[in-house]
Parts: sequence; structure tokens; C-alpha cells
Amino acid sequence: MTVYEVSGMTYGHCRATLTEQIGAVDGVLAVEVDLKAGQVAVTSSRDLDDELLAKVVDEAGYGLTGRAA
Repeated sequence: MTVYEVSGMTYGHCRATLTEQIGAVDGVLAVEVDLKAGQVAVTSSRDLDDELLAKVVDEAGYGLTGRAA
């Protein structure tokens, strides 16, 4: 599992949108969105390309600011 910092998330719609969009990426098994923390945890069957994930998040209208510490 990899946890990413994502900006611009505020409501339940954000959770649904990101879960759907990130979940469609090949190799993604599960997506957990924590609106309060501004984080998205992605469980995958392989290492994910951070640039690809950032593009998916950007196209959904949010900003992936990096991996959480």
C-alpha cells in the first residue's frame, strides 16, 4: 500500500470520484480516501508509476502533491 497526499478534496463526491478514477488504473486493488487527512491510500498488485497516478488525479480535478511520509 502507498499513501499519497492529495489536495482539493472536501466532500464525499471527491471520495467517490477518486476511488473510481484511481481504481481504474491497471494493478490497483483498493483505494481508501481520507478527506480529513488529505490522503489517498492505494493498494496495488505492483509498484505504481507516481507520474501516471498524478495525471489521473489531476484529470479528476485534484492535485497529487506526493507520497505521504
